[in-house]
Amino acid sequence: MLKRRLAILLALFAAMCALPGCVSLQQHDPLQVAVADVESIPNEGMELRMLVKLRVQNPNDAPVDYNGVALQLTVQGKTFATGVSDTAGSVPRFGESVIDVPVTASAFRMARQVLALAEKAGTPGKITYEMNGKLHSTGFGSIRFRDKGDFELPNKR
Repeated sequence: MLKRRLAILLALFAAMCALPGCVSLQQHDPLQVAVADVESIPNEGMELRMLVKLRVQNPNDAPVDYNGVALQLTVQGKTFATGVSDTAGSVPRFGESVIDVPVTASAFRMARQVLALAEKAGTPGKITYEMNGKLHSTGFGSIRFRDKGDFELPNKR
């Protein structure tokens, strides 16, 4: 009987301790992530290396701590560049931070993009892009982000 009461008491205590964790899992507004700048960094072999600076805005009332970033850039529906960084930091509540992520585009990916653009040369159209990534949260899991859009190709005459 004593063991059963002790087990029930421990279960209640564990549930009470877990409640603050459940509150922190409530829905938050998504982070706003945009490319703030792109810088060239030294290449290695047949690769194009760039440092992508991401501006991350946090519209929530709690800071977002992170320990690691992953990024994928897609152009015309095809992967153009990918990168990861083990950087750690925090995006303040109702604030913003700039996070540097080195990315690599292989020569084959670049050639594929150039050929696709050459096929469109002379025809008006749009170039679509997409950025997918995640901030590895120091708390629970990862926070994913995505941005996409397009821009018009200049019409040559």
